[in-house]
Amino acid sequence: MHNKMIHRFALVTLLLAGPHILQGQDAAQGNIPAKQQSESPKVAAAYRLDFFLIELEDGKKINTREYALNLVPGYLESNNLKIGTRVPVEMKQGEIQYLDVGTNIYGRMRPLGDGLQLDAHAEVSNFADSAQQNRSSMPLLRQLWIGGSTLVVLGKPMVIGAVDDPNSKRQFQLEVTVTKLR
Repeated sequence: MHNKMIHRFALVTLLLAGPHILQGQDAAQGNIPAKQQSESPKVAAAYRLDFFLIELEDGKKINTREYALNLVPGYLESNNLKIGTRVPVEMKQGEIQYLDVGTNIYGRMRPLGDGLQLDAHAEVSNFADSAQQNRSSMPLLRQLWIGGSTLVVLGKPMVIGAVDDPNSKRQFQLEVTVTKLR
């Protein structure tokens, strides 16, 4: 009786699944048509993004910070790099919230026509100078954010954006160079 139930179950399964099971057997035995055998899955390409946060004063470069990310285009998630300090701030009596102070870099690439589109941004925050800090009981933060999208040109530096510092004669630029990894 038990064997009859197993045979009936197998027969029903075969009838319902039909050719899908048989195709699986053909593939396992190497009976795949030549056209399908020659098609190999595409291997995703990986890229290195070298970011440069350039600080200029009166048009002269005075500082460059470098960051790098590796990524594969097309994935929904972006790659991020985060460097800094979490600063506790009392919002209400006894209620603490943490602020991230430092550098955040974000990069994402995706296919666009025959090329690649890069979406990138950098956020840099730091504490205001001590003279400004003394006037407030809460920490004062300075912040800049540069972001944009561009078509990728491999191996060539691309300026994503630039911003002037309103408190000085300084300008900050976010530049990126994309290199294909092997």
